[in-house]
Amino acid sequence: MSRYAEPMARLIEELKKLPGVGTKSAQRFAFHILRSTDEDAASLAEAVRGLKASLRLCSICNNVTDVDPCAYCSSPTRNQRLICVVEEPTSIDAVERTRGFQGVYHVLHGTLSPLHGVGPEQLRTRTLLDRVERGEVDEVIVATSPTLEGEATASWLAAALRGLPVRITRIATGVPAGSDIEYADEVTMARAIEGRREL
Repeated sequence: MSRYAEPMARLIEELKKLPGVGTKSAQRFAFHILRSTDEDAASLAEAVRGLKASLRLCSICNNVTDVDPCAYCSSPTRNQRLICVVEEPTSIDAVERTRGFQGVYHVLHGTLSPLHGVGPEQLRTRTLLDRVERGEVDEVIVATSPTLEGEATASWLAAALRGLPVRITRIATGVPAGSDIEYADEVTMARAIEGRREL
């Protein structure tokens, strides 16, 4: 039996589903929400509802957006023929912080992970492959994290693109092996983009 009233126990259980949130953090968040004003709690609830109602995936690159196509894909100042492939939408910010990349993105929404049942069919690659096959792309930069899953995904993607009329490159190892790309600082990410190599 829970030592908390049912609404509090339910909120704690829901908060524990967030990445990186354990029981203690979930309890702190839940009690913070309980102590907040009705207006603050309502604003939080409305922000979550608005997020789910207003955001969708870009039909071109799969980035999370409130307009379709997204701001990157519809920008006249970005090089639409240079695509940086990332694992998650959060990785885009790491590349953007370099202020040196002027291409567009393609978001896979994951990496290959046979242990977790994630194969190539679960990754969002179809629109990328279609664009390359139509000859709309000069270079694909594979910017997956240097983890086992990220490297496996990069290898698979390179094999899927090989034979098509496109240059395939991989970000350099300026990003530490075993880390997630979204945590890379500006200088490290800039060096990784500049030092990319053929796959």
